[in-house]
This record gives sequence, C-alpha cells and structure tokens, in this order.
Amino acid sequence: MPPSADLSALRDAIEALDTRLLDLLRERMALVERVATAKLDAAWPFRDASREERLLLHLRELAAERGLDPHEIERLYRVVLDMSVARQEAHVRALDHVPLRVTYQGTEGSYSHLAAQRRYGGRPGGVLLSGHESFRGAAEAVVGGTADLALLPIENTTAGSINETYDLLSEGGLVITGEVVEAIEHCLLGLPGASLERLRRVHSHPQALRQCEGFLRDHPGLEAVIEFDTAGAARKVRDAGDPSQAAIASASAAPTYGLAVLARGIQSEAGNATRFVEVAPTPLPVPAGAPAKTSLLLALADRPGALGEVLGEFARRGLNLTKLESRPMPGSPFRYRFYLDVQGHASSEPFRAALAALAPLVAELRLLGTYPAAQAG
Repeated sequence: MPPSADLSALRDAIEALDTRLLDLLRERMALVERVATAKLDAAWPFRDASREERLLLHLRELAAERGLDPHEIERLYRVVLDMSVARQEAHVRALDHVPLRVTYQGTEGSYSHLAAQRRYGGRPGGVLLSGHESFRGAAEAVVGGTADLALLPIENTTAGSINETYDLLSEGGLVITGEVVEAIEHCLLGLPGASLERLRRVHSHPQALRQCEGFLRDHPGLEAVIEFDTAGAARKVRDAGDPSQAAIASASAAPTYGLAVLARGIQSEAGNATRFVEVAPTPLPVPAGAPAKTSLLLALADRPGALGEVLGEFARRGLNLTKLESRPMPGSPFRYRFYLDVQGHASSEPFRAALAALAPLVAELRLLGTYPAAQAG
C-alpha cells in the first residue's frame, strides 16, 4: 500500500476518534448541568477541590495503566474540569429562578458547611454554597455583592464568644437576619490504620482545639497545631500521609478526605453547641408569630453607672437580655463597645421606648438586626 494512502486512512481514523471524543465531551457537559441542578437542591459547593484531587489521582493511575503520560492526562483534565465548572455556572445563570448565594468560613465537611447545608438544603430555587478561608473573606463576599448572605459562628457553649464575628459586625454593611444553633460533636480523624497511642500532632481550628481542651490535657503527648479550618485540617492530614498526625473535625469530614474516625465525642462538654448568625446587607421581615430576637451595638456615654442604667431600661420594660459582650474600640484604648441580644422585636412598643430612653446613656447605638430566634434543639 502506498505510504500516502496509508497516511490518509490513519488521519481519517484519528478524525473519527476526535469526533467521538467531542461527542463524549458533549455528553459530559450535559451530565455536568444535571450535577449543577443537584448541587443547587442539596446546597453543595460548586467547586469541590478534594473530589477533584481524588479524581485526578484516579485518572493518573488509569493513564499509567494504559501507557499514557499521567502528567499530561492531569493537565488535560484540569482543563476539562475548568470547562465543567464554567458550564455549571452558565447553566445557573440561564435559570428562570435565581439560586441563593451563601458563603461561610471553611471547606467541604467543616461545621459551617454542614450547618449551611442543613439550613438551606432543599430551598426552592436552589442554593450556591462557597467557602472562604477566613470569616472576613466570607463577610466581604456579602458586602461586595458576590454572595447574598453568610453564615458565621458567633458563640459556642464551651469556648465562648467568637470575637472576629462581633468585630466584623461592628464595621457596618451587615445586619443579622437569622440564627441557628447546631450541636457540635468533635471527632479525632487519622489515616486508616493509625492509632491514638502513636499520634504526635493534632491539627484543627483554634475554636475546636479550645472545645477539646480536656481531651488534649488527657493526652499530653499530643501537640496541638492551629489550622484555618477543621475540614482543612483533615485534608492536611490526608495529604501528609503521616500516621502520627491527626485532625479534630466532624465525622462527615472522614469519608470526604479518606480518613478513619479514631475517637468520637472528644469535646469537653457533652452538650457542646455553636450558635451561627446569618448576615446580609439588608434586614428581612420576621414572620408573623415567630419569636423574635434583636441584636444591638452600643458605646456608653462617659458617665458613672451608664451600663447599669442601660440594662435597667430593658428590665423595666420586661425585655429579657440573653447576651452581653464587650469588645475593644479600635483607636480608643480601654474603651469598649457592647453587643446585646434581647428577646423581642425592635418595632414593639416596649422596645422602642427602651431605645428612646437609651439616648442620653450612649455615645453610639446601632441596630444589628431583628430576626427569628432559634429554637433550642
């Protein structure tokens, strides 16, 4: 057979394969759109970094089995994954209804992520979830308009107040539109086959480490290592591949990152729970009949007994104070702002009378939001 004829046939065969590859890629994009719809319904993040890494590892293994260059296959599929995410985003933009964009601090499997899934999963119109490394990053996404609201932890029954959330509220641009209280069970996660006796380092978020101080005291050989997120700590343990390292995180993070649960319920308090606040740029109406809570920020006038008088104005009107927190005022040494949570709606007659009576007692007064009070579970 003449070489030219053989080359022509080979090129035709390659072109036919390329056409099949494009058809398969089209099928993949159609499935990707269905995945986008499922993620909206389940309140699941669009970009699942840990799953992508597991997929790429699997594809590298398959490529090597087939005599293909694993590195080149990874490079190719990173482009395919970027195409898939872009297709999902385009699909969402084309929907008749607009999904709610919710942000939080942490990654897949973090407590904030799990709380957001439970709160917004199944919402008509769907939900787009996105995680940030910091509380500030989540809050700034809302202020900047790339998210509709953020779900941020504000206090824990064991470790106390989460000051960064209070400080972000003081900067303005956000109001509280809701709250949710979630039971928190901390687990010790390690590589499959690892044992507690051989562990040397345990990674987690500072709040989780504080909530497990009793466990850490009982195991003085464990060095606590601070990470930005509980689920991120689990991912770091997986990536390190060192059986002497572990993470404190949720049980849900174990299958996500291929880890084993070495111990459950290691928090210091059996009733450990975290209160999350939903923050948005503008307030929302409180449903009729729903028990309401109102949060305030104030700075006292420079006079003796001002704080006692403020609290007295609420007490005289039968308004129950459920939280009082102080935080330093930036640029004003040894001066403080106070955050108050009060049962009741800010538009009620007793509440309005209390706010009017506060005027001579405060140098600053800001309403942080009236919202449905969470029901203790």
